[in-house]
Parts: sequence; structure tokens; C-alpha cells
Amino acid sequence: MGCFFSRRRKPAQGGQLPLQQQAGAGQDAGTSEQKAPQYSWDLRAKIDPKDYTFSGLKNETVGRLPGKVAGQQFVIQDCENCKIYIFDHSATITIDDCVNCQIFLGPIKGSVFFRDCKDCKCVVACQQFRTRDCRKLEVFLCCATQPIIESSTGMKFGCFQYYYPELALQFKDAGLSIFNNTWSNIHDFTPVSGENNWGLLPETAVVQDYVPLPSSEELKAVRVSTDATKSIIPITRGRRQKNSDESCLAVFFAGDYTTANARKLIDEMTGKGFQLVQTKEVLMKAEDANRVFQQSALEFIPLLEKGPVVALEFNGDGAVEQCQSTVNEVFSGTKVFVSESKASASQDVDNFYNFADMQMGM
Repeated sequence: MGCFFSRRRKPAQGGQLPLQQQAGAGQDAGTSEQKAPQYSWDLRAKIDPKDYTFSGLKNETVGRLPGKVAGQQFVIQDCENCKIYIFDHSATITIDDCVNCQIFLGPIKGSVFFRDCKDCKCVVACQQFRTRDCRKLEVFLCCATQPIIESSTGMKFGCFQYYYPELALQFKDAGLSIFNNTWSNIHDFTPVSGENNWGLLPETAVVQDYVPLPSSEELKAVRVSTDATKSIIPITRGRRQKNSDESCLAVFFAGDYTTANARKLIDEMTGKGFQLVQTKEVLMKAEDANRVFQQSALEFIPLLEKGPVVALEFNGDGAVEQCQSTVNEVFSGTKVFVSESKASASQDVDNFYNFADMQMGM
């Protein structure tokens, strides 16, 4: 579960003891120079909470450019009819009592918490996502853990899709993998019998129709694209109904080009009409490989020491044959696990994602 924030919490102030300059032992007290005490916070750059807060705004377009938040926590509160853009990574963000706002939040290392908000449209990337006492939020989401809603109604979710040049590095700085996105796996903490408090946005939903590109001269300097084909996050079907009973698992092992190779295979397969269902980046041990890769495990176990694997599930009639063919043609010098047959593929997918969900505490 995500941790709760206290209401209107302000950034913590320094609390260390002064570093006193003592007179040397044996010095005459009357001749020694007295120096003013130095405090550790005197040596740090001053942080003004106002630089990390949007409060009480109406009918305004505001934001922060890349590099201006730099991992600090941020607070958005009591805003109405505003367009808000945080084009940087942050530690945590709380959004309280906002109405009819359009919000973009760059990668958040920890939690984002919406409270008492209504009629807002958002694009959000985070480690943890939570809402409480919210109504009618529409969110294009990338979340590394299971998103949680509480006492909230009329919630709609889609897959995060966004691009600007600094975004990939911001994901890295926030400790988020572009392949770990559970956007559609919502947990309703306070379900109501016979009602559904959340649903999915239409597959045809376009980000720019919900959160438009910024119009202010300052923020237009960020070269944003909402074209799904350019999105930093691969667009996945998540828990939508699959089109076919045939899926295929492909797993790339850690190396210099793992991310680029995974993106290349996604482009090749989706370009041929297959759908990307889900992705995952996770560390594996030898016993995990035995369970997931079965008789092929010995071939791949030595590769696990290099780092996490990236797994992709593709869906569509003929997915296994096409994935095998593409890997052989495009990645001939790279070891990649691909399901051997349609008969074994669904079990491969289940084995891997059951292991991965347990590993990540889903």
C-alpha cells in the first residue's frame, strides 16, 4: 500500500547542530578570535518551498521546466481551471482540492496522491499512485506498482504516452523502468457492491485531447510530442480483452542494447499488427529461470548475472511464428528467449508474469 501524507505538509527544514569553531587547547582566552558558529544549512543552496508549490490558482497555465524541480517534493493545492505541467522528476507529489484542471506530472520517484479532486485530466508517471475522495479523474498512467483508489468514483485510466527529449533521463533519475507499468491493474480499496468506481479510457483516446500541449511561451520551449509511436513508455493493452487466444513471450537479457533491442522488437511486431499486452523489467535467479524457461534454462542462466531481464508479451494469431522469425532476422547475434510453440506460449507467459508479480510484490 502507498503511505499516507499529512495534509499540507511542507518540505522539511534542516535540523542539524551548528558546527562550532573551538579555540585551540592551551590558547589564552583573551587573545583567541571568536568565530560565529557555522551551520550545515548555511553551506547548502537555499530551497524556497514556494518554488515547489502551486496553490490557490485560477484559470492559469503554470509549470516547471526540466531541471527546475530536480528530485524535490512538490505540492499542488486549491487550483481551479488550470493547466499545470511539471516537466521534471520529483520525489513525491500531492494534489489536493483541485477542480477542472489538466495536469502533466513527470517521473515521480515515490508516491503521487490525489485527494478531494474532481473533473481533472492527468498524465502521470510514478512509483505509487493513490487517490482518496476524488470524482471523475481521467488519467494516462505509468505506475510501477498497483494503483490504488479509495472512496473515489468515476475514475478512468489509460496507458501513459508522452515524449520530450529530457524524459528518458528523468525516468532513470527517478529510478523508474519504462517497462514496469501496471496502469490498468487498479485496486479499489473501498468497492461498492453492484457498482464499478473505475474503468478504462477508450483505446482511441488521444492524450492531447485530454491534456493539451502547453500554450505559454516559456513552456512551449519543451519539445513535447503526444504521438503514441514516440512515447517513452511502450503502449500496452494491459487488462483489455485480448484479440486472440495466441500470445508469445520474448525475453531480452541485460546488455548494452537491451532497451533498444526491446523497443526494436516492439516496433517490428506492432508494425505487423500484433498487440503488445504487457512488459516487465525484473531481476531473475537461476531457480526462477528453471521455472520460467523450463528445458531452455541452462542456456540462459549465465546471462542473469549481468542484470535484469526485459520481457514482452505479444498477442495475435501467428504471434509465436512471427516473433521467432523477427528475432532470427533482426537479432541473430543476440540471445533472446522466445516461446517455442503456440501450445507452450500461454504457459510461458503465465510462468513469467506470475514470477514477476511475486518478485515485485504485486
